[in-house]
Amino acid sequence: MRRPMLFVAALTALLLFPAAAVAKGPSAATISGPGLSHAITIEGFGEGDSTSPLGILVTETGFFPQAFEQTPSSTTRSRPADRLGPRYDVKYTVPGPSGDSTLRQVLYPYAVNGPASYMARGQKLWGTQSVPGGWYRGTATLKSMLVKKGLPATAPAPATRTASGRTVAVAAGAGVAFAAGALVLLYRRRRSTPR
Repeated sequence: MRRPMLFVAALTALLLFPAAAVAKGPSAATISGPGLSHAITIEGFGEGDSTSPLGILVTETGFFPQAFEQTPSSTTRSRPADRLGPRYDVKYTVPGPSGDSTLRQVLYPYAVNGPASYMARGQKLWGTQSVPGGWYRGTATLKSMLVKKGLPATAPAPATRTASGRTVAVAAGAGVAFAAGALVLLYRRRRSTPR
């Protein structure tokens, strides 16, 4: 009698919590953003290991609560009010039952009150599951690991905007048009002046 009840309880748990039953951690993450000459790639085991670089990234950016529905959730819907600093883009490769999926996350490692991350709601995982997304707050452990992997120790200065080729072309064209107009006016004035 006891075995059938345990079987029924286990089957019920699998049916009620399908996301938890197939929840897999990322096998790799690629980080790009300001101050990096090339993207940082972190590979390894991203499920349940909070000591490896990928495990720290997954844990400290709130990957699991952002990717899988959890109750209670440790994510929030509202953007943190403090200054977040430069934005970095994280692209996770997540192996699953129907092949690899890619999830994207935005990371702010230099945020004033500790690293913050955001995953957009509705991204598809394994073609069928939508992620709940949200904002998550990490700790200094994340920033320390990222600096060891190649992130600048301090937030890079914002890039100054330079004139694009189109802006220069429009300005040059306007200058030529103004000069041509001035020459036409000067020519007309000379012709209309009595001699």
